[in-house]
Amino acid sequence: MTTLNIDIENIYSNQTLDETEILKTTEKIFHYYMTCPEIYENCCLSQYEYKTVSFDFLFCDGEKTHEINRDYRDKDYPADIITFAVFADSQDAERFVLDGEIYLGEIIIALDKIAQQAQEKNIDREIELKFFISHGIMHLLGFDHQTEEEFDFVINHQKSALESIGIKYDKI
Repeated sequence: MTTLNIDIENIYSNQTLDETEILKTTEKIFHYYMTCPEIYENCCLSQYEYKTVSFDFLFCDGEKTHEINRDYRDKDYPADIITFAVFADSQDAERFVLDGEIYLGEIIIALDKIAQQAQEKNIDREIELKFFISHGIMHLLGFDHQTEEEFDFVINHQKSALESIGIKYDKI
């Protein structure tokens, strides 16, 4: 059984988070992905031996994601989510497992953007947050959505992951 080591930092002062709930949700979604052959066999972890998988969450606002986008991605707009998939985006020769641990990267989520989108979709903010957590994990595992086929793959698996924890999500 893989151990997850997840660090959470919330710098968005307008919203407190239930970190215990986020950790439980993240663990369940990650476990779902690791037990789904279509995902596991094609993700960045499949060829490695490891005991622990680590990644970070930064919860912030759209202003911060705009700054990150501008400074690190040459994009001049605020994002709802930014994922730095350090392990997946590295060349095979640059990937390493240190003491049985793989560091996947960082998921940055703008909580104000999530709240705005939840309101526009007329759904609970926590459900929208869980959708974006599942999305970020897919990116950390090496899945992207540059084509319509890739987009459908990612979104369909996100929906399945959420269904596995009792959430029906149909607000794309």
